[in-house]
Amino acid sequence: MGQNIVVTGMVLNVMPIGDYDKRITLLTKERGKITAFARGARRPNSQLLAAANPFSFGEFELFEGRSSYSLAKASIQNYFRELTADFQATYYGFYFLEFAEYYCQENNDEREMLKLLYQSLRALGSSAYDNRLVRCIFELKAMAVNGEGPNMFSCLACGEKQNLHYFFTEKGGCFCDSCGKAAGSAKETEIRRGDSFLLEDSTLYAMQYIISSTVEKLYTFSVSEPVLKQLLAVMKSYRKRYLDHSFKSLKILEEMSFETPEGLPGKMS
Repeated sequence: MGQNIVVTGMVLNVMPIGDYDKRITLLTKERGKITAFARGARRPNSQLLAAANPFSFGEFELFEGRSSYSLAKASIQNYFRELTADFQATYYGFYFLEFAEYYCQENNDEREMLKLLYQSLRALGSSAYDNRLVRCIFELKAMAVNGEGPNMFSCLACGEKQNLHYFFTEKGGCFCDSCGKAAGSAKETEIRRGDSFLLEDSTLYAMQYIISSTVEKLYTFSVSEPVLKQLLAVMKSYRKRYLDHSFKSLKILEEMSFETPEGLPGKMS
């Protein structure tokens, strides 16, 4: 026999089904990523009309059948309507939803990812933060939460914890100045096949802070434009190397030139 359960989560994706229904993907605190059917949610008078939309965050009452969930009702706490007033922020938001849907799994503990997604969308909706920095923070923290973040705290060659100015994407982290110079001068080594960067101190500190801080303290700093451009370049290189996935919303962001790659500092030729 099926039963009703209540979960706290956010709508990541919505797919129309038939004439009046929707299939929604939810990221929940209790059961990770799940899919549910919202019967009649496309009817103008449906009580599920507003709840069965991307970005909706709140409590969802689901009927748990033998092989699927059905949405019975919802109590939405935040629709993130401020994002819809900003065209750019909307597309960043959709990218974050798509990113979370790619990483998260059913029946997995995804509380940190849900918290990260919620706080990141709040940051997008605030004029206090540069959307490009919010994106860097979200990407790096999400990869770290899922065990795929770079090593930013010690040299991958000797273990030194100071002077970590060399970043090699192919190796997945930092090298100290001595080991980095040696690696950079060895022409046929495995290291030289990847993208490499000479990190600004502020870039290194920002990445260390993002990885080590709690989600609640992530959006408490800003960086200069040169540092932000380097963060964007490092994360683009790292994401391409370690995420074998093409995000549709990211392609739209790049085509709309919200992030201009010109003058990205610190890349080693």
